[in-house]
Amino acid sequence: MAVFIAVTAGIAWAQAPSLKPDPDAPPASTGLVAAAPPAIAGGHDLNTEDVDAWLDGYMPYALRSGDIAGAVVTVVKDGRVIAAKGYGYADVVQRRPVDPARTLFRPGSVSKLMTWTAVMQLVGAGKIDLDADVNKYLDFQIPPRGGRPVTMRQIMTHTAGFEETVKDLIAYNPKSAMPLGQYLKRWVPRRIFDPGTTPAYSNWATTVAGYVVERVSGETFENYVEKHIFIPLDMRTASFRQPLPAALVPLVATGYPRASAPAKGFEFVIPAPAGGLSASGLDMAKFMAAHLKGGKGVLEPASAGMMHNSPLNRVDPMSLIPPLNRMELGFFETGVNGRDVIGHLGDTENFHTSLYLFMKEGVGFYVSFNSAGREGGARVLRRQLLQDFADRYFPATDRDGQVDAVTAARHAKAMVGLWISSRRSESSFLGVLNLFGQTRISIDAKGGLVVDSLKGPGGAVRQWDEISPFVWRARYGSERLAAKVVDGQVVRWSSDGFSPFMMFDRVPASISSAWLLPAICFSLSVLVLTFLYWPATWFIRRRYASPLKVGGAALNAYRATRIMSLLVLIVASGWAWFIVSAFSDLDRLSSNSDWILWLLQIAGAIIFVGAVGIAGWNAWLTWRGGRRWAARIWSILIFLSASVALYTAAEFGLLSMTVNY
Repeated sequence: MAVFIAVTAGIAWAQAPSLKPDPDAPPASTGLVAAAPPAIAGGHDLNTEDVDAWLDGYMPYALRSGDIAGAVVTVVKDGRVIAAKGYGYADVVQRRPVDPARTLFRPGSVSKLMTWTAVMQLVGAGKIDLDADVNKYLDFQIPPRGGRPVTMRQIMTHTAGFEETVKDLIAYNPKSAMPLGQYLKRWVPRRIFDPGTTPAYSNWATTVAGYVVERVSGETFENYVEKHIFIPLDMRTASFRQPLPAALVPLVATGYPRASAPAKGFEFVIPAPAGGLSASGLDMAKFMAAHLKGGKGVLEPASAGMMHNSPLNRVDPMSLIPPLNRMELGFFETGVNGRDVIGHLGDTENFHTSLYLFMKEGVGFYVSFNSAGREGGARVLRRQLLQDFADRYFPATDRDGQVDAVTAARHAKAMVGLWISSRRSESSFLGVLNLFGQTRISIDAKGGLVVDSLKGPGGAVRQWDEISPFVWRARYGSERLAAKVVDGQVVRWSSDGFSPFMMFDRVPASISSAWLLPAICFSLSVLVLTFLYWPATWFIRRRYASPLKVGGAALNAYRATRIMSLLVLIVASGWAWFIVSAFSDLDRLSSNSDWILWLLQIAGAIIFVGAVGIAGWNAWLTWRGGRRWAARIWSILIFLSASVALYTAAEFGLLSMTVNY
């Protein structure tokens, strides 16, 4: 059980999106009692000579120490490429180096920026209304929630309210690919939030947007993007086609879990508009340059302006936690060192990418790695690389404030408790991650804020200093954390690492791991001992010729209880095995595993329910039969343990009777 908890909790955290680069704070609020500079003013001149020298000194050691095979970095300024660098290997075995102009990387969710650009082209042409019911463009229906439909604006800002979906997300078998319509029509994910109120990142919703592009334009998504984005921008090595066209196959970088590990093969991203792009670093530089120049070549200036700085009067205040970043139309707002920066992150299983645009400075920065690296080091490296780039060329000059100690201690105490991410699933077995993935906030001996899941680049839990009311900054860092307060109560929070696509709400008492995890551990221990006691006492009775002083119905209930205890443990172990193996092998998170899910769910429905009934029957007969107090109390413990197992299975989706997740 301990192994199950530890591994599953790790899986839950692994599903969270990588932290975005750490932005610095806005100008200090009035009424603050102290100030300190977050960074040193002044910076290097951003030119080819300087950035090349800086990258050459930075990247080789970072790749080797992180066990990362290769990387590509491109920087654009004022519409031209000032740096295009390849490091390490596109293929470790063949020793093929990374070529920034020809080596194709898989930028994962950075692909969404192409999808959003395509949508905005059609918005500019008057063919898509951002605020209309998206069902008007579809040949299937997305049910309303609370009488309110889904709109394209909500899809682009990840506030449509959909729960997380991971089935058939990434596969290595080309036979797993399917048309967008087929992928979407299999089922519609449940909407767990009112539209517009809560950021909850959704690959499924992005795929809906790509399908709308197909339906409205009359072209396949791949053809549309090629014709209207890649060709106008001369992006000759970019493609959404999976498998790739024959001419591009030799150019694609090989993906690795680590540089020292075997290759995993070409990743087929089934919902292609959400992450199926392959492109060279140089082609991504061309895309950045277009957006930095107001969409030149692909968008009307007005449409590009809407993407880069969407109007606040169209945003539900509940979806924002000032001064943290917000979602633009497809781009993440990412204030780095107080600069106006927008961008996006992307992850496949093996490739890890970030793209950022410093809008006022006219600078774009792109990096992609073809390995996750040691302990997922590529995610940390891409975040730190951007921060170091900004510190070198665009350092912060604003000054932080400081809240007085008494107020800071009171505000920190108001944050204490367990919190759950808005990016989650509730209607399938993935709901079990909501138990093991809860985030705990506590206070240290000095009354400071401690968030167990927020760690610095070195892996240590960060310390937080309050710089304005209910806004904290990581000590010796630039990441901010802020809370939304309603009627004097903290109702949700986020940080620069999660905002603007994810927030945290308080965990309801009914699913709080504070009581439920100890209850589960105790219950499983009781069931293990109950079963083991049976053969142990049989051996002792046989050794000493001592008869069992139970007969008739009580004997049948006694035996059935032991059998059901074993079966509950077997089903629980089956779920633990499936969850751990599924997130270790993405092929299991596909239709190929439907039979396993049906088997576990049907067996669970029979066994978990049956165990409660039989344990109750056994307890009734034990108490009625006047047996010893130890037997009576143990019979109640068995009943309660079986009830906890049933409650957990029902509450966290293990009895959901679905293979859609």
